Amino acid sequence: MLLARSRLWLLLLGALLALLLYLLLPAARRSRPDEGKRAWRAANGTVRTGMAAGEPPVFYREAPAAAAGPGRPDVLFLHGQAFTSKTWEALGTLALLAGEGYRAVAIDLPGFGDSPPAEMALTAQGRGAFLDRVLQELGMQRPVLISPSMSGRFSLPFLLAHGDRLAGFVPIAPVGTKDFTAEQYRAVQTRTLILYGDRDTGLAPQALQNLQQLPKHRVAVLSGAGHACYLDKPEEFHRALLGFLRQLK
Repeated sequence: MLLARSRLWLLLLGALLALLLYLLLPAARRSRPDEGKRAWRAANGTVRTGMAAGEPPVFYREAPAAAAGPGRPDVLFLHGQAFTSKTWEALGTLALLAGEGYRAVAIDLPGFGDSPPAEMALTAQGRGAFLDRVLQELGMQRPVLISPSMSGRFSLPFLLAHGDRLAGFVPIAPVGTKDFTAEQYRAVQTRTLILYGDRDTGLAPQALQNLQQLPKHRVAVLSGAGHACYLDKPEEFHRALLGFLRQLK
């Protein structure tokens, strides 16, 4: 009789524990996704997307300055062959600059990401005109232009034709530097940060040889970084970029 009562109590206790677990675990499961969503919104809420008007339209991502400070220029990011504007959002660069008081915008170049191809991108003159139109559509006056790798095909023609419309230029081992003469580079008065990784033994040395003809340049080398040095050493990249931007005030 005593044994039967003990078994009955054990069964009741087990049922009570099962009921408690049933009630508590779903609530725990429900709370975790909500917490994750709130964290995601907090991390990405400053970056918005849009299409700049014109023909063709241009897709962009923008992080408006949290509290724009006086004298802080806008910053426009281009991208390399294997990347898009998403790279700068995922790296945290757009949000970081916005937090420092800079309006940061990254675009998808024609035929990349969400931007359709553009016939004007087939010539150097057309690519320079493309950037001219983008700056007008986005309302960016004398921004700092960040130009890695392939995007040099766009940034260099613009720099040499309209360098006075840029507050600063940050080439990151861009292509196309050999297409221009030393005299053309020496005529540019735009303040420039030549930035590259010391493990980039392909484009970086050639780009440095040509870009060092720019009279108002300085050089930053990221140790242990390759061609996409901003991905290999993001903290060092951000530190060098912010240091350059602060000197432009």
